[in-house]
Amino acid sequence: MNQDLRQTFEDLKRRFKPGAVEAATTFYFSLGETEGEKWSMTLTPTSCTVSNKKIDDADCVLKTSADLFMKMVAGTYKPGMSDLLSGKLKTNDPLKLQLLQEVFGL
Repeated sequence: MNQDLRQTFEDLKRRFKPGAVEAATTFYFSLGETEGEKWSMTLTPTSCTVSNKKIDDADCVLKTSADLFMKMVAGTYKPGMSDLLSGKLKTNDPLKLQLLQEVFGL
C-alpha cells in the first residue's frame, strides 16, 4: 500500500501546473494509521512538493482511507458533500479541499 501511495503522490506532483494557485498552501493527508500513510503537500505558484511525513500546521487536513484517496486521484471516485456528511472524508477546510480538487482535477 505504501508504494501505491508513493506512486499516487508522484502522479499528483507531475499533474501540477505552475500558476494553478496564487499563494502557498499546505495540505496534510492522514490516510491510515501507519507512518507510510501520512503525507504532506505544499503548493506554491511555481511548485508542488510532497513528503511522506506529518506536518502540524497545514492549511488543510484531509482524513480518509488510502484506498478512497487513490480512487479519487485515479478518477474512479468523485467525492461529494455526502462523503463529508457521512465521515468518509474529513477536513478542517472544505474550501481548501475544493482548491485541491480544482488544481488536480479530482
